[in-house]
Amino acid sequence: MGKISLPEDFHNYRVHFVGIKGTGMAALVEIFFSAGAVITGSDVAERFYTDDILESLKIKALPFSESNVTKDIDLVVYSSAYKLDQNPDLVAAQKLGVPCALYTEALGAYSERAFSAGVCGVHGKTSTTGLAGTILSQLDLNAQVLAGSVINSFGKKCVYTSPANAKQDQKFFVAETCEYQRHFMAFCPRVILLTSVESDHQDYYPTFADIQAAFVDYICKLPQGGTLVYCADDAGAVETVQIATKKRADIILVPYGTKAQGPWRLEYRSVKEQKNNFWTELLGEAFLRVPGKHEVLDACGAAALCACLLKEAGKDPSDYIEKIKAGLEKFEGGKRRSEVTGHAKNSFGDDIVFVDDYGHHPTAVKTTLAGFRDFYSGKKIIVDFMSHTYSRTQALLKEFASSFDSADTVILNKIYSSARENPADFSITGKTLADEAAKFHKDVHYKEEFDDAAAFGAEILSKKAGAEYPNGYLFVTMGAGDNWKVAQKILADGGLAIEGAAK
Repeated sequence: MGKISLPEDFHNYRVHFVGIKGTGMAALVEIFFSAGAVITGSDVAERFYTDDILESLKIKALPFSESNVTKDIDLVVYSSAYKLDQNPDLVAAQKLGVPCALYTEALGAYSERAFSAGVCGVHGKTSTTGLAGTILSQLDLNAQVLAGSVINSFGKKCVYTSPANAKQDQKFFVAETCEYQRHFMAFCPRVILLTSVESDHQDYYPTFADIQAAFVDYICKLPQGGTLVYCADDAGAVETVQIATKKRADIILVPYGTKAQGPWRLEYRSVKEQKNNFWTELLGEAFLRVPGKHEVLDACGAAALCACLLKEAGKDPSDYIEKIKAGLEKFEGGKRRSEVTGHAKNSFGDDIVFVDDYGHHPTAVKTTLAGFRDFYSGKKIIVDFMSHTYSRTQALLKEFASSFDSADTVILNKIYSSARENPADFSITGKTLADEAAKFHKDVHYKEEFDDAAAFGAEILSKKAGAEYPNGYLFVTMGAGDNWKVAQKILADGGLAIEGAAK
């Protein structure tokens, strides 16, 4: 597709979204709708959590049909899951000559309208973007933020927009930008925040050098004298920055983390009463109400990014320390990001907390579970993990197998495949991962189907946790698949004394 241009005034601008229930798509719908566009969209009938967002805007997803697209549509935005020559809506648009743009192209075109910051990295994009938006909600900047999931502190939406009374002429736009298939190359950043670089998406980036090259190219999209905020604790990010700055010595570097020097040098402090206490050179003492050192790192990066935006607006970040800390305190996580989905008690009175998390890369699994171990001290941790994509599981088998050491019991499901790969092309299965994990962990169980996993999980939870676990149980569903249903089945059918229902 060629480069698209968006109108200065969105009022009465008609946009049709194909795959409107996708998280990024629904977020862009929020933005275009709030700007005055007339929105229609199509998708599958299955209900997703984004349906709540669309319904709040009084938008109903239509079934795919050529009749959805007429000559009076100004633009069709489509998800990369659908093909121009196969999807009925897109076929109709082609026939009628209606301009079509991938979601990433439409997001890129929108990013040109503001001073834009792109948040990228293999891990932590969504949390970091959500944290940045929550901090910005406390600052006097004209800002809009798009995250890749529902963020609780955004009012359970994917987008934060400053109140209409924000007076500044300069508009800031912060968005989560994705490395898969180099999607982020359509974005137009003035600032980039880089959280991490590791081997991932092996179907598209067979080697680490391949994925690293994509991040280098994205960094080099920064304008002359552009700013790169990066995690000094991530070896892949540090190496990537070194390669990029050999090409672009003009880029201003802002490191953050325990290995950083300057205002964003970080020290982890204690975890008390389900609060992560930490310290940075600029902020002093601060805390987060979400678990994990990785979330503290994300918070540090988000604060550093917001400080860059304040400087761009001619303001001194030192004058905003208390407001930045207030934003960090207000952050409550997001959908499928360490999300508490239910509470129960067994017949012995043991407290049971159910948490769902999107972690689907070995590093994310390991760091997230370690965070839960600190945050939910005194609880027996049971994790039900569903690996996502055969190619990732095969490429990172040993890394996955050795990532569960902070859990007491590990339940593994079948692999959650992707539409972009054929399971018949792979010999690996969920059982392969379970067998490998058993070499590293003493209590691993393979339950291919969710019903079996739920029955097994309920059986464990119905027993007394024991003196070693005075605070009961933490049951974690983890992965990019739909194994969150395991916890829902336990809450619905497990025979436990339920105090709260799954969300």
